[in-house]
Amino acid sequence: MTTPVTTPAPGELEMVRQFVNTRDVEEGTEALRTPDDLTRWLRDASLLGTGPGSRADASQLAVAVALREGLRAAMAANHDGAPPPPEAVAVVNEVAGRAELRLRLADDGAWRAEPASGGVDGALGALVTLVWGAMSDGTWRRLKVCVQDACQWSFYDESKARSAKWCSMQLCGNRAKQQAWRERQARTGGGPG
Repeated sequence: MTTPVTTPAPGELEMVRQFVNTRDVEEGTEALRTPDDLTRWLRDASLLGTGPGSRADASQLAVAVALREGLRAAMAANHDGAPPPPEAVAVVNEVAGRAELRLRLADDGAWRAEPASGGVDGALGALVTLVWGAMSDGTWRRLKVCVQDACQWSFYDESKARSAKWCSMQLCGNRAKQQAWRERQARTGGGPG
C-alpha cells in the first residue's frame, strides 16, 4: 500500500500525528526499533537537545512505544467520543509522571503544561503536553486513526460533522465499500456480472 496522503493536524498537534505514524501497521514497518531511532526522531522533532540524558536507552524506548500505542488507542476512541481506554490513560500518566509535568501561568495569562524533567523523559512529556493542549483547544477529538484494522494510520478529521472513519477515502474508504458490496453480494447470492 502507498502511505495515505492526509492533511496535517493543526500546529504542533501534527507532531503527535507523526509520532503515532512511526509504526505503519499495514506495511509492518517500525521507525522506532532502537534507542538510537528514538533519539533521532525526538531530535528531528526538536524535542530533544544534546545535553545530559539526551540519548534514549532501552527502557525509554519501551515507554515511547507504549506511549505511541496508547495514543493510537486514545485516537481510536475519538471516533465515537468515548473516553480513552484505561491502558492508554495509564501509559500517558506514567509518561507525565516521568516528565514531571507542571502547570504554569504564562505571561500572556494562559496556562501551559511543561516537563520539569529534561532529556528523553522530558521530550516524551512534551508530546503529552501537546495532547493536553489539543484537548484544551478542542482539536484533539479530530485526531483519529483509520478504522481499518489493517491500517490504523493516524489522520486529522477535517469533515464538518467530525465523522471521518478512514485515513483516505481513496484507499481505505474504497476498500471498505468494496468489502461491504462483496458481503452483500454473498448474502443475496448475487455475484459479479
